[in-house]
Amino acid sequence: MIQEIYEQMGISRQVWDLGQRTENKLKDRFQEFDRTAEYNQLKVIHAMQENRVSEACFNYVSGYGYNDLGRDTLEAVYASAFHTEAALVRPQITCGTHALALALAANLRPGDELLSPVGKPYDTLEEVIGIRPSNGSLAEYGISYRQVDLLEDGYFDYPAIEAALNEKTKLVTIQRSKGYQTRPSYSVKKIGELIAFIKERRPDVICMVDNCYGEFVETIEPSDVGADMIVGSLIKNPGGGLAPIGGYIAGRADLIENCAYRLTSPGLGKEVGASLGVMQSFYQGFFLAPTVVCGALKGAVFAANIYEQLGFSVVPNGSESRHDIIQAVTLGSPEGVIAFCQGIQAAAPVDSYVNPEPWAMPGYDSDVIMAAGAFVQGSSIELSADGPIKPPYAVYFQGGLTWYHAKLGILKSLQNMIDAGVIDIKDIEKLL
Repeated sequence: MIQEIYEQMGISRQVWDLGQRTENKLKDRFQEFDRTAEYNQLKVIHAMQENRVSEACFNYVSGYGYNDLGRDTLEAVYASAFHTEAALVRPQITCGTHALALALAANLRPGDELLSPVGKPYDTLEEVIGIRPSNGSLAEYGISYRQVDLLEDGYFDYPAIEAALNEKTKLVTIQRSKGYQTRPSYSVKKIGELIAFIKERRPDVICMVDNCYGEFVETIEPSDVGADMIVGSLIKNPGGGLAPIGGYIAGRADLIENCAYRLTSPGLGKEVGASLGVMQSFYQGFFLAPTVVCGALKGAVFAANIYEQLGFSVVPNGSESRHDIIQAVTLGSPEGVIAFCQGIQAAAPVDSYVNPEPWAMPGYDSDVIMAAGAFVQGSSIELSADGPIKPPYAVYFQGGLTWYHAKLGILKSLQNMIDAGVIDIKDIEKLL
């Protein structure tokens, strides 16, 4: 019966067989993900119980938002779950880039220097920093920037990092996930080692981690290994697919206070900013996040194994440990990237009949194609895939609110590449 409904959805017998064989080989990996999800689920429930979450936390609050119980309690829940002194969790933070820009602008002053020890930051941060000129960038406010490129293996150049640290260095930004690069994503342990190295030389430097796509992938977070701030988007992992908007910053109380003043106004800070009826979605999404992330991880490792068998370069590979939900697949041609993304779109519950095309998306230096037939626009914890139309023509797959949807998406991407002539069906048959 299951095979029949896959066939009704356009999946050929050969693609179905390859998927089943691959899934059967991954049972032990899937059990590992389930154990991590169980731990993180209990961690979240404990944080909610510890902070006495009640039905009153879901009430609609408007206007200034003074005494918004739900908002204040949710921020305490995030701080407890991530083991930080404080947190800022707001619908007024519009996306992950906004959260990062907020954290940087709030804690850097003219004359300070921002250092990235992990090479070039994600594309949308280039204009925030001023690498690419933009109105209101940090550069326009006299904040300088330098970066230390990664070694050939994608890891940290410690001697160069030590040389880059100077009396002007105020904040170090560490991007956990790979972004639009084919480098490895970093484990929390590796991030902790980098932070310890920096703190030994400059204890006063603020270490901020862009935690997007990494929450609940491991049993610990960067805040457990010395990060002063961790930053993320609620339409990625911690929103669990239910948060309709929002971002978070968690960390040292003084740094979070600065972020609150920057988000609202000096003198007002965290006291204002009404939750406008989104609190139940924020709480319930955070509650579901560990199991949603688990499904996304199963989809990512399934994708890695499928495409690795077909000879494509994948990062991480099919057997490596996972440190975020993103799976990079280098397809080598624009046609491959487009066919893959159109296959993902065709597997969506929303807008499945739409064919995404590359376009000049704001914040990027090349055309980008994005597939996301999502309940929340742009939600990349839902099944999605995207990539810049430039060499090496890699696509980045992530998300899936359930494992079964992620599985369908990968099979549909493969089928669409076969139908588009990018992959020969004979290459599939050789594996069976």
